[in-house]
Amino acid sequence: MMFPFKIAALLISFSTLPAHASNFFANSATAPPSGTSPLHHQLKQLAPQATADALRMAAQALNCADPNAERLAVIDYSLPSSEPRMWVFDLEQHELLFEELVSHGQGSGDALAEEFSNTPDSHQSSLGLFRTMNSYYGSNGYSLRLEGLEPTVNDLAFERAIVIHGADYVSEDFITQTGRLGRSHGCPAVRTDVTYPLIDSIKEEQYVFAYSPDPVFLAESTYLNCNNDAQMAQR
Repeated sequence: MMFPFKIAALLISFSTLPAHASNFFANSATAPPSGTSPLHHQLKQLAPQATADALRMAAQALNCADPNAERLAVIDYSLPSSEPRMWVFDLEQHELLFEELVSHGQGSGDALAEEFSNTPDSHQSSLGLFRTMNSYYGSNGYSLRLEGLEPTVNDLAFERAIVIHGADYVSEDFITQTGRLGRSHGCPAVRTDVTYPLIDSIKEEQYVFAYSPDPVFLAESTYLNCNNDAQMAQR
């Protein structure tokens, strides 16, 4: 039997959650396990193919940066480029919008990305949390600018022209021929067929989180080490 004061406490706690978190609870089939944040639980339900650490750290970073974010893209560079490793989530509607192939930089590795940097002209991918900016037409067609939010980890992304764009070397045919995707100059490139809808779904003040179990990144990431307990409790 649940006592009235416990019911009242639950109602108060539920009413203070962000609107999309409340919507998540309304649509979720199960409650989060003990020690799992609602956002992490939500991401796991929508993208069970992603590695657990990638989703947990994406949730942790977003909890710290913006508990009221509407949309989030997660890139899991711990997976090879021959597998889908990018997921775009609508957090308010509790929907998975895209599950896609995504390339990494030439300097990061062959089929698997193993080296990352924030250095101009390295042609390596960067990790961590990014805020999306405006879309534009450039040398790679329709593209999306990214603002790196993490000092020393990805804060030179704009200077490096690290953007999301479409590329013909991101395709199942390319994988069949080479065993992997083609590689960019550090940009997370996607299939040309999804360039427009994917970019439009996350442009302008949404978030992208790129993950790898890189020890330097895990130690230096601002948003994995912020200890923002108040925001974590609300997410």
